[in-house]
Amino acid sequence: QVQVVESGGGSVQAGGSLRLSCVVSRNTHSGYCMGWFRQAPGKEREGVAAIDIDGTTSIADSVKGRFTISKENAKNTVHLQMNSLKSSDTAMYYCVAAGLCRTVLAGMGGYRGQGTQVTVSS
Repeated sequence: QVQVVESGGGSVQAGGSLRLSCVVSRNTHSGYCMGWFRQAPGKEREGVAAIDIDGTTSIADSVKGRFTISKENAKNTVHLQMNSLKSSDTAMYYCVAAGLCRTVLAGMGGYRGQGTQVTVSS
């Protein structure tokens, strides 16, 4: 069984930064793409970023240039560095580990954490 635990959410003013982290209980060399999707109240889920086994990254256009995803294989950890935050980034952020990055970005399937709230005030 794979367990996924997120951390690092919180409240910040517009223009600020936050760093989300996600720890997966199994070794990332097991073949998982890992990443994040988000969902705000009353809105559809949105894929944010994913990083594949070979390090290839996918970033949503809405956050490109502001968010960066990276991983530490030795620590089974993925990070989402979020800079220049906007109020539109306010959402619950979920980390997902899945065989395919499109599964991660779709936010349906794979192994998902409980989520961490990000609130950006303008």
